[in-house]
Amino acid sequence: MKAGISENFTQGKLHWKLQETPRLEPTGRARQNPSSSCNVSQALRDGRVSATELCRKCIDQIQRTHYLNAFITITGETAMEQAQRADNRIRTGKPLGPLDGIPFSVKDNFCTENIKTTCASKMLKGYVPPFSATVVQKLLDQGAVLVGKTNLDEFAMGAGSTDGVFGPVRNPWSYTTLYREQSTEDPDSDWAISGGSSGGSAAAVAALSSFLALGSDTGGSTRNPGSLCGVVALKPTYGLLSRHGLIPLVNSMDVPGIMTRSVHDAATVLRILQGRDERDSTTVQAPSTPPSLPEHFDIRDICVGIPKEYHAPGLSTDTLAQWSRVAAMFEQAGARVQEVSLPHTQHSIVCYHVLCCCEVASNMARFDGLEYGHRSTIDSSTDAMYATTRHEGFNNVVRRRILSGNYFLLKSNYERYFVKAQQMRRLITEDLKNVFRSGIDVLLTPTTLSDAARYTDFIQEDNRTRSAQEDVFTQPVNMAGLPAVTVPTALSRRGLPISLQLIGQTLQDWKLLTVAHWMEQQVNFPMIHLHGDSDERKLDRSVRERTHTIGS
Repeated sequence: MKAGISENFTQGKLHWKLQETPRLEPTGRARQNPSSSCNVSQALRDGRVSATELCRKCIDQIQRTHYLNAFITITGETAMEQAQRADNRIRTGKPLGPLDGIPFSVKDNFCTENIKTTCASKMLKGYVPPFSATVVQKLLDQGAVLVGKTNLDEFAMGAGSTDGVFGPVRNPWSYTTLYREQSTEDPDSDWAISGGSSGGSAAAVAALSSFLALGSDTGGSTRNPGSLCGVVALKPTYGLLSRHGLIPLVNSMDVPGIMTRSVHDAATVLRILQGRDERDSTTVQAPSTPPSLPEHFDIRDICVGIPKEYHAPGLSTDTLAQWSRVAAMFEQAGARVQEVSLPHTQHSIVCYHVLCCCEVASNMARFDGLEYGHRSTIDSSTDAMYATTRHEGFNNVVRRRILSGNYFLLKSNYERYFVKAQQMRRLITEDLKNVFRSGIDVLLTPTTLSDAARYTDFIQEDNRTRSAQEDVFTQPVNMAGLPAVTVPTALSRRGLPISLQLIGQTLQDWKLLTVAHWMEQQVNFPMIHLHGDSDERKLDRSVRERTHTIGS
């Protein structure tokens, strides 16, 4: 191990550590997170750590935290080869970019060349794509190191990452000292969900298994798990990132999402991934942006909107307290904060359900057992093989959405459901446009109703009910194509992350991230970083009250 990196990497031991106790009142600037990719990138350039060392530690951490079930495929051998090539480039002073040598992971509904892509479904068991999704290839072209494919709800249909064929993803914060000390249950049964459907990606970043991860966001599937796992999760403007190679759920709403440990990292990744792609006709030209986010930003120029309709039933007292605290923080710093109205928000869940099922019915038609994926052994006729293949390959959640979508699209129902939902979608979009036309720069909202639910409580309700509850604050953004980012703000009384969402205007992602960066610096969320005291493993839990250890 090279000298100078011992403060971050020693003995391969990765720890959680609280920088300070979360407070309800505004606090000073948060310490910079030493495990963010920008700091590690600089350590690579300075020769304080090698890409192969970094890659090995992430792979070791994946194996140490296997109980989280965050990964479906681990690409250890190819990752080490990629890391070695990164070391060679860095050694000769020719890095490909700021992410050269940085380990990352990808949700398993993005195609990856010569690496299995399953969508956590029996339907795609063993499927190996001949190409990589554009966003994945852009990261690889920058020298980033792919360490694995992450777990999800089957075909990204869910809000907890509990419905995939590979089993549920566990929230890393379920294994922190703070959460365990207030729990009276068996750790094997009393664990919290990671959120969905990109729960594996969120857990991977939170558990220090990778420095950034790609998810997909159709109704909140990046921001929801990002919120529950305490990481930054960005849903860019629709069309700013290519969807080529992302196995579609809802074409008109799907957006590749970015998960990182800091807003700065999310901005770095966004700069690399954004822009036109000739293989995706929905992509748009990226606006010109500065080379990095400003360290000093005058928040007095910003007007923050607080949607009154987002005081939804079921909003927890902890989440409401953080929403109020951060709104007051903006106001005390000189920003204008005013209440706004989004009157059609109350209809958004029903609207989203209809449109989602309709597009799911269309997109899932390609999985017929003829060209790729699972094929039933029943072959008495083509129709029998086709029907049995889909029954065997899809779980109940997927089958129900297909059936619902086909029902909504029947000639007798088309005007009543699909057309009405499209009309409501336009009204929801106009509500948001009108708010921004009135002078609002960003909206501040909760991301989820509460902190992460216990798995045993979460599965008491069906998938549709859970999704409706969990997406209430996030899916209107997808219907309008706007950018949004969730930023962790504090820990709940249960010791689990609470996050808030910022919503911006179309193609003003950089402005949104600038405000989010300012907010991140103020809230003093207990940041996660790599910590090196190997003897700490032996300490009694009561001694290290403020240190959260993964896998101990």
